[in-house]
Amino acid sequence: MTGHSPILTRHAEAFFWMARYVERAENIARIVDATQTFGHDPAGTTNWLPVVQINADRAAFQQAYAELTPKAVQRFYLIDQSNPTSAVFAVKAARENARLLRAMISTELWTQINIFYHELTRLRSADIAGANLSRVCGVIRESCQTHFGIIDGTAYRGPGWYLYQCGRFLERADQSTRLLDIKYHHLLPSLREVGSQVDVNQWHSLLRAAGAYHAYRRVYPRGLAPAEVAGFLLFETGFPRSVLFCAQLMARRLGHLQWDFGLAADHRLDDAVAKLMGMLSGIAIDQVIANGLHEYLDGVQRQLIAVSDAISAAYFTLDSQAA
Repeated sequence: MTGHSPILTRHAEAFFWMARYVERAENIARIVDATQTFGHDPAGTTNWLPVVQINADRAAFQQAYAELTPKAVQRFYLIDQSNPTSAVFAVKAARENARLLRAMISTELWTQINIFYHELTRLRSADIAGANLSRVCGVIRESCQTHFGIIDGTAYRGPGWYLYQCGRFLERADQSTRLLDIKYHHLLPSLREVGSQVDVNQWHSLLRAAGAYHAYRRVYPRGLAPAEVAGFLLFETGFPRSVLFCAQLMARRLGHLQWDFGLAADHRLDDAVAKLMGMLSGIAIDQVIANGLHEYLDGVQRQLIAVSDAISAAYFTLDSQAA
């Protein structure tokens, strides 16, 4: 190590996962809200199965609920505390990590996440029914954004903050691929309907769900093309929710851990990040679509998992602290 004190492994891991869980809660709310808004087929029926599929939750869902209904899926992903991929579970896990960091984070941050958690646990099925669903999803998103604002304004810029940033942008990259994959699963069944008003409206709604509509219009002021939307959400380096933007920022934060705090380089981690950047660089969206958008997104998701595993091995074990 350099003159900086090493961060304890349990604190390093808590920073990383607190960020991931808060980002996950926000994106779960985005996916649920997006499905409610644009997950309609030409007959006007909403298909909630893709939400379960892209989170690999079908077996867990079937154990918890007898039938896949809109209300069941909404409950499962927003307020079901037994579901480890629900928003309330994510906020609970973030709060537990914040508790471990109580002496290292601001009172404002602890107070906000504690209140947020208790507000979510009080929600019942009636509270997310009908028109309330979008409102609750909006509250979850705004509460997560408040959390990010508080930590940005109060956190000491030590190793913990950089690991927090790595966790946040790794999770955001992963969730952005899942949000884009929702549209893949909702592709209209007939090629005649691709480019129809229903199809265009779905792409518009996807941009809005990702908070990308105005940014997209800044780059593409005329019209809307599905390939451009997919390319924007994957590769636009000026948009903070694009997968490439998140991967680049995460890679820079990992670099700071080595350069500014003297943490030893880890070849497994360096290789995993390099492979991820290779997947996201030097490829055109037309090529991605030609080879299969869903398959590409699945590959990126798998590589993000590899990066996460490598970060854990490098920084969250006692052996890593001895380097």
